[in-house]
Amino acid sequence: MSDERRRGRGNNVGDMLVGSGVISEDDLAQAQRASGGDGTKITGALAKLGLVEETKLVEFLSRQYGVPSINLDDMSVNPEVIDLIPKDVASKHGVIPIDRHGSTLVVAMSDPSNIYALDDIKFLTGFNVEPVVTSDTSIQTALDSYYADLEDELDLLEGFDEDVEMVMEEDDFDAAAAEAEGREAPVVRLVNLILVDAIRRGASDIHVEPYEKDFRVRYRIDGVLYEIMRPPMRMKNAIVSRLKIMSELDIAERRLPQDGRIKLVLGRNREVDFRVSVLPTLFGEKTVLRLLDKSNLQLDMTKLGFERAQLDDFHHNIHQPFGMVLVTGPTGSGKTTTLYSSLQELNKATENISTAEDPVEFNLMGINQCQMNDGIGLNFSAALRSFLRQDPDIIMVGEIRDFETAEIAIKAALTGHLVLSTLHTNDAPSTINRLLNMGVEPFLVTASLNCIVAQRLARRICAECKDKVPVEEDVLTDLGFTKEQISEAGGQVTEGKGCKTCNDTGYKGRVALYEVLDVKDEIKEAVLQGYSAMELKREAMRLGMQTLRMSGINKILEGTTTVEEILRTTRADK
Repeated sequence: MSDERRRGRGNNVGDMLVGSGVISEDDLAQAQRASGGDGTKITGALAKLGLVEETKLVEFLSRQYGVPSINLDDMSVNPEVIDLIPKDVASKHGVIPIDRHGSTLVVAMSDPSNIYALDDIKFLTGFNVEPVVTSDTSIQTALDSYYADLEDELDLLEGFDEDVEMVMEEDDFDAAAAEAEGREAPVVRLVNLILVDAIRRGASDIHVEPYEKDFRVRYRIDGVLYEIMRPPMRMKNAIVSRLKIMSELDIAERRLPQDGRIKLVLGRNREVDFRVSVLPTLFGEKTVLRLLDKSNLQLDMTKLGFERAQLDDFHHNIHQPFGMVLVTGPTGSGKTTTLYSSLQELNKATENISTAEDPVEFNLMGINQCQMNDGIGLNFSAALRSFLRQDPDIIMVGEIRDFETAEIAIKAALTGHLVLSTLHTNDAPSTINRLLNMGVEPFLVTASLNCIVAQRLARRICAECKDKVPVEEDVLTDLGFTKEQISEAGGQVTEGKGCKTCNDTGYKGRVALYEVLDVKDEIKEAVLQGYSAMELKREAMRLGMQTLRMSGINKILEGTTTVEEILRTTRADK
């Protein structure tokens, strides 16, 4: 008998496999040499050498020891269960905790005879340990997945460099400890991974959210939030501290909201800014980062989503020598992109353009952009007053929030300036009533307003997996399709099946829906007569205005978006 075989006498699994005729003594000796004499690695060595199929090995061990067999690849383990056994212990013994029932912890292992591992885990966790058997390959895959080492993620960061200054360390002990924790290599790499992964997925926002017994990271992709990861609870403070360091915020201040900015440089030419907002919550500080990627900024007005007639009306009104053009819609509806595309269209050497923004999202060459700062009294109304002394031709105001700003903007529009701005209203006609409710006189509204644009963003169907699907005629009728449009659809609409490109959502990217109200003489007369928002809308539709819902229906017919998206983003016209 060989020396290797004698050393293996203590290896019950090896002896049983030989005794049952599953492997030969030579096979066992070869596996022992490959495992370096470590009896706990015999099963893995046998499989790697191809001496026995892993499935047969798992079946044999399950029958021999009377324990269930499982396939780890087909299951997802709760992170709270994984946290019960540290990574070094799980790797040492080749085990994965998969479930917990009361005082019993279920662990998957490739060698259920390893009583040393079972005793070690029982002593460490205080739970009764119940083993189940699985393949060694599944164990290794699960270890790599559930106990992922952040060092392994560095390849995702190739081509990215940080270009941020670090804040000075505070004298306060707690703040210094938090900063030191935020500078540790694993935390730095995890935060970098989160930022870079968001860029690669095309996210618009990152949410880092602490809860009482959980901690999660979500991305907003194409307007919808998706949960991406659940970092360990012990890293909660370190991750927030790291984001504060990168944003140049006060680490010691945890009771008040803070705002900052991070800049990442991709390669040599691409810069991505993150606008950072930190908000104290019940269980810690929630951090939201808005991605501002200039390379994704679409400034070609013909590609934003305007219908041909809408684009003609909008284009005509932004080229007027004076007057006001308003873009309305909820937060995140693409108003800034529409305004920037307008400014890019108007940006010529013969024009002096000034903007008041809160915040300045993208830098545009040739345009004088002013960042608002309420802390020192620099708000929209103060900036507007200053602009009027700067010999402007075109003025852009980030948002009309109050009567004072509205009054100055209207006066500027009446004194030979083109004014572009935004408002938060549900549709274009109700914008007029919003101005009137602010206290602006009706005759000033009619004299200054050129055009109002309301907009929404709908998810675009993925081009890689789009396909025609049948649809009931009643569904299209309820949505607002005319008989002609129903006939054009032919009982079918386009949807995305879901693929790797769109992360199985069926959507990739977004398209804007527009409602363009050209303030014609009939509309001005209706305003002076005191029409309600609903009456103004009916009058505008009579004059040919296409509503948001009507714009959405056209996008469905074009195969750009889906019925569900239009129902989600627009409301029925009355």
